[in-house]
Amino acid sequence: MSNKLHIVSLGCNKNLVDTEVMLGRLKAYEMTDDSSEADVIIVNTCGFIDAAKEESINTVLNLHDKRKEDSMLVMAGCMSERYSEELSKELTEVDIFTGVGDYANIDKLLAEKESRFTEQVYLIDGEERVVTGSTYHAYIKISEGCNQTCSFCAIPSFKGKLNSRNLDSIAKEVEGLVKQGYYDFSFISQDSSSFLRDQNVKDGLIHLIKRIELIDGVKSARILYLYPSTTSMKLLQEIAKSPLFHNYFDMPIQHINDEMLRMMKRGFGKEKTLEQLNYMRSLPNSFVRTTFIVGHPGETEAMFEELCDFVRDFGFDRANVFGYSDEEGTSAFDVAEKLPQDLIDERAEILGAIIEEAELKLLQNEVGKEIELIIDGESDEHEFLLSARKTIWAPEIDGEIYVNDKSIDEEFEFGVIYKAKVTDLVGKILTATVTGRA
Repeated sequence: MSNKLHIVSLGCNKNLVDTEVMLGRLKAYEMTDDSSEADVIIVNTCGFIDAAKEESINTVLNLHDKRKEDSMLVMAGCMSERYSEELSKELTEVDIFTGVGDYANIDKLLAEKESRFTEQVYLIDGEERVVTGSTYHAYIKISEGCNQTCSFCAIPSFKGKLNSRNLDSIAKEVEGLVKQGYYDFSFISQDSSSFLRDQNVKDGLIHLIKRIELIDGVKSARILYLYPSTTSMKLLQEIAKSPLFHNYFDMPIQHINDEMLRMMKRGFGKEKTLEQLNYMRSLPNSFVRTTFIVGHPGETEAMFEELCDFVRDFGFDRANVFGYSDEEGTSAFDVAEKLPQDLIDERAEILGAIIEEAELKLLQNEVGKEIELIIDGESDEHEFLLSARKTIWAPEIDGEIYVNDKSIDEEFEFGVIYKAKVTDLVGKILTATVTGRA
């Protein structure tokens, strides 16, 4: 009988890709959802903000409490890398520690029962992944690390400087996945719009777009995590004219007040940020997603109100808000005067409500429209409702649509693109009737 493996991937989809690399190296193991029967338990951790770090620690401890005797508990990923010395000393429940450089060596670490933190940056290059969660969509990581110096972000301190994959490596990975039946791809990294800048190539994403457009079998693509000051209008125009890449713009702007953006070391001020956002919004069938941080040291009530007014007026398709988290190794950490936590929490709640109201208005505007969607499977809500998403939406993060009717005389196939008409908005979820194949 083969050994059993239980693996948990926390944090972002970039982490998920690394988890899938580990699964590719451990195909000899039998996967199990029951951690208590697993011989090996791996937690790929997130160390971005306090809430993520707390979740990582709690997950490790909870799995330790339930695991069977003689099993191995592995703590991998960002948090393990960031706090390697402290965790190795204090978290005695863990058998093997590893960071962000040895995903492709996880089988060796298990065989040798060895903890390791390789300094060399890991970039996937030909390794076999076990893509999870979908039969048609995959995330493609295009680079690792980040050259930005945002005041609130500690990622460069444990992920290192920007290291881009070469185009051939990325294309080969996509081509291999197309042969397995995948046709929808999301290209991700810490700072996607800086892709190839470490190789002295400006607007590297334009080269990526043109290369991916040459691959037969790719039907749909989007780019996640654009950075304002490294996103050129030329790049946005290239996305706009691409027959393959959606007008999907995921750009975390963090704030809109000029002085706050300067304190956050974001590189771009309000005027240029608005120029980019307004251009994105002007494009047909555009989808604009962003992220905000409230409660950063120095944020006044007036700055916060300016941000709230802006979010009300602009109307992002999707947005997330985070309360400022004090992170060691960042310039904001060394600022003496911090906002009280209850005020940070209050501002996050206020802006979150504004974001939700704006999203509901845009969803309501979808009612009556003809769209293309992909059916993923049965919904968690009811067995007679099918869970789907618009083709432009990124899986899992942009929501779902309930398909509750059809005007075609054929059985549905999961993972297939259909034409549909949006019929209603129930709570926060759209319903739709399928009218035919796309």
